[in-house]
Amino acid sequence: MKQAAMELFAEQGFEATSAVQIAERARVTTRTFFRYFADKEEVFFADADALNEALVRELHESADVAEPLLAVAGTLAGFDWEKLGSREAQRRRNALIAANSELLERELSKHQRMAAGFSDTLRERGVDAAGAELAAAVGIQVFRTAYRQWLEGSDDTDLATRTATVMSLLATIVPAAARLR
Repeated sequence: MKQAAMELFAEQGFEATSAVQIAERARVTTRTFFRYFADKEEVFFADADALNEALVRELHESADVAEPLLAVAGTLAGFDWEKLGSREAQRRRNALIAANSELLERELSKHQRMAAGFSDTLRERGVDAAGAELAAAVGIQVFRTAYRQWLEGSDDTDLATRTATVMSLLATIVPAAARLR
């Protein structure tokens, strides 16, 4: 059903596509569609909770959180994102989400839940509350920047390398924060 939905979204746009059309394309009943998805928006996010749990578990099992920002960014960069779909399929998904404010809002909400899970895990592992919250939020943003670059890139630079590059960029920006005092 996801494949059918993504094809229709690409062909006629997200707004113009209905759950009925998705069910017809997937050769299932509308009732079957709604057994799997609460609405057509959920097609984009059906696996988000399981992904979030897997990433939080990975951070929890991480050997070292002494540098919590690196632990968060490393957890995200180390995940095999291509098992969620080809890079091209992820690029199309990302473009559809970016073009629709409702989908973007839902995506940002999922990121916020992930940040909360990461923050809780870091605190459980001994990181102070403020540091855990900041590391989770910044780590996700670093990764999102690297992920967008990876999706848009035409070369074979892997996601871990792109994440390291974004972390290096962040390091050039952070010294300015010390001047705020």
